[in-house]
Amino acid sequence: MTLDIIELDGRKFAPADQLPLPDWACVLNDRPQPVLTLKDDDMFLLTDTFGNIGGSADDGRNSSMGLFCNDTRFLSRLELQIDGRSPILLSSTAEKGFALSVLCTNPRLDEKVSAENIGIKRELVLNGGLFEEIEISNYSTEAVSFELSVSFDADFIDLFEVRGFDRTQRGQLLRQLPDHPIEPSAESEPRFALRVSEGMPVELVLAYLGLDNALLESRIQFLHHQPDCFKGYTAIWQLQLESHETKILSYRLQMLSNGRSVSNVDAPRTLGQAKAAEVMEEHTWQQQVTQIRSDKTTFNRVIERAEQDVYLLRQTFGKGKALSAGVPWFSTLFGRDSIIAASQTLLLDPQIARETLTILAHYQGKVEDEWREEQPGKILHEIRFGEMARCQEIPHTPYYGTVDATPLWLMLYAEYFAWTADYETLDLLWDNAIAAMDWCDRNLKETGYLSYARKSKRGLDNQGWKDSSNCIVNRKGQLALGAITLCEVQGYVYAAKVRLSQIARMKKRIDLADRWEEEARDLKVRFNRDFWMDDQDFCALALDGDGKHVDSITSNPGHCLNLGIFTPERAYSVAERLRAPDMFNGWGIRTLSKSSPAYNPMGYHIGSVWPHDNAMVAIGLRSLGLVDQALELCEGLLDMTRYQAYQRPPELFCGYDRTDDNEPVQYPVACSPQAWATGSIFQLVHMIVNLVPDAPSNYLRIIDPALPESINYLGLQNLRVGSTLLDLEFERSGSSTACRVSKKRGNLRVVIEA
Repeated sequence: MTLDIIELDGRKFAPADQLPLPDWACVLNDRPQPVLTLKDDDMFLLTDTFGNIGGSADDGRNSSMGLFCNDTRFLSRLELQIDGRSPILLSSTAEKGFALSVLCTNPRLDEKVSAENIGIKRELVLNGGLFEEIEISNYSTEAVSFELSVSFDADFIDLFEVRGFDRTQRGQLLRQLPDHPIEPSAESEPRFALRVSEGMPVELVLAYLGLDNALLESRIQFLHHQPDCFKGYTAIWQLQLESHETKILSYRLQMLSNGRSVSNVDAPRTLGQAKAAEVMEEHTWQQQVTQIRSDKTTFNRVIERAEQDVYLLRQTFGKGKALSAGVPWFSTLFGRDSIIAASQTLLLDPQIARETLTILAHYQGKVEDEWREEQPGKILHEIRFGEMARCQEIPHTPYYGTVDATPLWLMLYAEYFAWTADYETLDLLWDNAIAAMDWCDRNLKETGYLSYARKSKRGLDNQGWKDSSNCIVNRKGQLALGAITLCEVQGYVYAAKVRLSQIARMKKRIDLADRWEEEARDLKVRFNRDFWMDDQDFCALALDGDGKHVDSITSNPGHCLNLGIFTPERAYSVAERLRAPDMFNGWGIRTLSKSSPAYNPMGYHIGSVWPHDNAMVAIGLRSLGLVDQALELCEGLLDMTRYQAYQRPPELFCGYDRTDDNEPVQYPVACSPQAWATGSIFQLVHMIVNLVPDAPSNYLRIIDPALPESINYLGLQNLRVGSTLLDLEFERSGSSTACRVSKKRGNLRVVIEA
C-alpha cells in the first residue's frame, strides 16, 4: 500500500486510516462506572475506578472520560491489562485532587499464576502533563512470568463534541511512522518498536492535524523499565518476577500544539517531582488563606475538601488565576460562575476576587458583534480554546451571552474594595466599572429593566443562571416567550448602582453618585410594582416579552433577599414562601415548586436543588434577621454534603424529599468539583459568623454570630480585612454564640454586636 506521507516538525506521519491499529487489547465493559476526577490548572483527567479510560460501545465520543486541556481530549484511551485481561480492583481514590491511586491484583492467569498473587499499584499525577508509575510485586513463593500492557489512544476531539455537538468536518488523525518496524511473523500482528539513542527514553506519539493546521500531539515517554515492544498504541512488557520482587514501570505524557506545550504549567521530569511540586504549591497557598476549623471532625472534613477544591479550580488565564466553573463540562473561565465563586470566597482569599475582576476586565466587550453577542462594556459569559472555537464553529472566543455577569462584576468590584481597601485595583478598574455600568444603562433604556434575547445562532436561549432551554416557565408549565426579564438580575442591577454610588462619592464623582442613587430608588419602586404577584404574595420569576408575569414559584427571588430591592414586607413574604414544603425538600430549596406542572426532581433547573442557590438564599434570610431559618437551611446543605464522595458538594442534586431513611439523590452528570458549589461552603461560614467588613473605614462589624447546633466551636485564623490579619473564635453556649478576637496583626477596629 502506498502511504500519503506528511512531514511535520521534521517527522513523518501518515493518515491514521491508512495505518489501522490491530484490535488487540480487551475492550472495557461499557456499563456506566464511577469516575475518578483529577484537576491541575488548565487540565483535568477523568478515569474509571481502575484508573482506566475507555470508550463507550460506539467510538467513545459520548464518553466524558479522558485527559483534557484547552477543551481538547489528548487521551481517549488508557487501559492496563495483565496477560490481556483486566485486573481485579481492590481499592482506588482520587482524594488528593491532583493524584489518584489504584490498588489491584491479578485474576488467575491460566495454569502459571494463581489469582491474587500479583500486586499492581497505579499512581497517576497531573502537573503540566500526565505521569504514571505502576508498581508490580510478586507475593507468591515462586517466580512468575506474565505480560503487562498499557494501551493508549487519543481522538483529539473538542469538548463540545464530547458534550454532543455535531460537526460536519474534522481534521485528520495522524500516526507517526516508526523508525524501526519489526517484521511481522506469521503468528502475530505487526509490532513496532520506537527506538531512540542509547540512554534516551522510548517515545510514543499520537497526533492530529486540525482544520486550522494546528498539529496536536500526545507524546508519551517511558521512563523506568522500557517496554519490550509495541503493538499499535499498546506498550507491552514481558515481566519475570522472583518471589517478592517488585518492578516499577513509568511514563509521562506531554500535550503539545505545534511543538509547544499546551498547558500553562511547566511539566517536570518525573512523577515524584510532579507530586512534590503540587504539594508545595498547595501548601504555600493554604498558608496564605484563612484557616477555618471547628470542634467537629465531619465539618472540618467538609471545610478541608472545599479549601482543596478552591485550590484545584484555580486556573491560569493570562497573568492571573480565576476559578474555573467546574469539571468536566465547564473547566474554563465563566463570567457569572467565576464572579459568584470569587464573591463566596472573599472570606477565604480576597486575591481570587482581585484576579477574577482583572481577568474579566481584560476581556470586557469592546465592539458590537452579534455572533459572539459582544457589546461595549459587557462582561463575558464563557471562553473556549478548542478547535471548534478556533475555527469559529462556536462563538466562544469569548462568548458574551449572559445578562447577569456585568452587574455581578460591578457588585464584586465593590465587595472586594470593602474587604481590602485596595485603592490601586479600584483605580485601575474604574474605567471598566464605568463601561460596565454604561452597558447596563444602555440596555435599561427600552423597558427600564435588564433583559435578554438570543442574537447568535449558536448562542444560548436563556442567559441567566438558569440557562437550560426548558426552565423559564409560567405557572401552567408553559415556556415564556420573547425577551426575558429575570427578577434576580434587577436585584443585581439595583445593588450595583447602590454600591457603585458610594464609590463614586468617595472618588468625588458626585454626578455619578447622585444619578446612580436616584436610578436605584426608581428601580426599586418599579420592581416592587411590576414583579409582585398579589394573588400568590410572591415575586414573579420574570417578565416575558409582553411584560407579563412569568408566574411560577421558583428560587430566583431568593437571590434578591439581601440586596435591598424588596420592601421589607415583601422580602419576608418571599422568605416564608421559599421554605414551604413544595420548595424546601429537607436538604435545600428546589429551583422550581413541586406543585408546578413542569416540576421534575431530576430536571437541571426545574426541580433540582443547587447548593450555591441555597447559600445565596441563606445569606438573604440572615440579612432579614431570620437566623433560625438560615441555620436550618445551612444544616440541610451540610448534611447533604456529608453524604457525598470526599464530602464534596455537587453542582446540583435531585429534588426528591428528604425522609428519615434516604440519602440525597445524585444528579447523573453534575460537575464535581464545581466552583460555586464549593464556594457555597464558605458563604455558609460567612452567614454563620455574619461579618460586615468596611476596610476603607478600617473596621469590621461582627453582627450576632450564630453557630448551628451541630457545631460548638469555630475558629478563623489568618482572616484578612484590609491590611490586618485576624484570628477569631466563636463558641456556642445554648442558643447564644460568643465571639472574641484572639489575635490581631494590624490596627483594624473590630466591633462585635449582639
